[in-house]
Amino acid sequence: MEIMYKSTRSDSEPVTASQAILRGFPQDGGLYVPTAVPALDTDLSELAAMDYRGVAYEVMRLLLTDYTEEELKACIRGAYDSKFDDDLIVPLKKAGDAWYLELFHGPTIAFKDMALSILPYLMTTAARKNGSGNEIVILTATSGDTGKAALAGFAGVEGTKIMVFYPKHGVSPIQERQMVTTAGANTRVIGINGNFDDAQTSVKKLFTDKALVGEMERNGMQFSSANSINIGRLTPQIVYYVYAYTRLLADGTIKKGDPVNFVVPTGNFGNILAAYYAKRMGLPVGKLICASNSNKVLFDFFETGEYDRNREFILTSSPSMDILISSNLERLIYHICGDSSDLCASFMKELSESGKYTITDKMREGLSDFVGGYATEEQTAEEIRTLYDEYSYVIDPHTAVASSVYRRYRASSGDTTPAVIDSTASPFKFEGSVMKALGQKTDLPDLELADRLSELAGVPVPKAVSDLRDAPVLHDIVCDREDMEKEVRRFLGL
Repeated sequence: MEIMYKSTRSDSEPVTASQAILRGFPQDGGLYVPTAVPALDTDLSELAAMDYRGVAYEVMRLLLTDYTEEELKACIRGAYDSKFDDDLIVPLKKAGDAWYLELFHGPTIAFKDMALSILPYLMTTAARKNGSGNEIVILTATSGDTGKAALAGFAGVEGTKIMVFYPKHGVSPIQERQMVTTAGANTRVIGINGNFDDAQTSVKKLFTDKALVGEMERNGMQFSSANSINIGRLTPQIVYYVYAYTRLLADGTIKKGDPVNFVVPTGNFGNILAAYYAKRMGLPVGKLICASNSNKVLFDFFETGEYDRNREFILTSSPSMDILISSNLERLIYHICGDSSDLCASFMKELSESGKYTITDKMREGLSDFVGGYATEEQTAEEIRTLYDEYSYVIDPHTAVASSVYRRYRASSGDTTPAVIDSTASPFKFEGSVMKALGQKTDLPDLELADRLSELAGVPVPKAVSDLRDAPVLHDIVCDREDMEKEVRRFLGL
């Protein structure tokens, strides 16, 4: 069965997977969703005997149906290789009552590597398949992790340019240093005076600016996206949920068909949406526990059915989740309103005009797979301390948000279903917050902090951090959000 992709906001003609990946998202401002969700057709016991690359192929071939076996396997081989510092690609570690899915063993030590290592291969293959001779311009807003992972994936890739906007005062020092030291003539990194939502909203406007898009087309260029709004980002993320389940099956923790809960720290909703699709594909998932930080717009949505971004934006120790406009929630809204693009478009129009919308009681029934929770800054720090004190296991603040939410969910619900917590970033990426939570000195230079954290955690400083010691700053532009289009035009020579 060929899976096509359509917009969440209109009934325009569906496109193939490769076309959806190449375009990033539809011109009507919606997001691409599959016209049908295929069922896993490889037995879970067979998947349990495969390595990560094998599982990736068996999952992704069902969704990217216009890629040949040879094309898709080449993309997977290129992505999941020695750039990951663990042969398993995604190890699963037990600590206390949960398993931690370590998604940070890639080149930029964050879970975004799981998808952004393969996206350049999927995108350049898509360009060849569709006869596009245009230069692909990747335009991305980041709350901290997507930026460097996308830069690492696309730097030096022939036929592409990549431009990343990030909130100048809204990322960790290591996150910023990773981005601004990126080499490559086809890269540009710019800090903006504003928050992530400002950057993301402005980037989406640029994508749908017909005058700019037309001028680019006349000059042999086209936009695409490396954010999770691109289904080429979302599809690879489904893989690691299937992989995690089959690891528990392989080691005898569960029997085939037993449910597993997944706990996901999320701001933009893409990571947990991938788990939702895994469940719809037939993976035996119990609850999808959506963990928020103090910017708890998603928690409030699951509690009340009202999505309301009209609130204070809070800078936290988990900056990749400091988001009030959760773009990927639109895909879930589309599905729970009966795959109605008209209804979905009306909710998104409300969000744009008033900053909020309220779903119907019938739609709320479609949220039964989800449980919302949130952790305060104090609870996040306490969770980092607890896991270190009790299990000598060091986690980053985003993972700590999820771990804290799960600890309280398990206690209040009595649900002892085996649980996998997404560990979305290395603690070395946020060493200041981690060291502070552990009661350690933090008034040291970033890389000295990393050395001290290495001693405490009993693990070496990741290459992604140690390589920053002598790396020069190559990107130092800061602009207001109103000047983002001017900076895009300057970078593209328009």
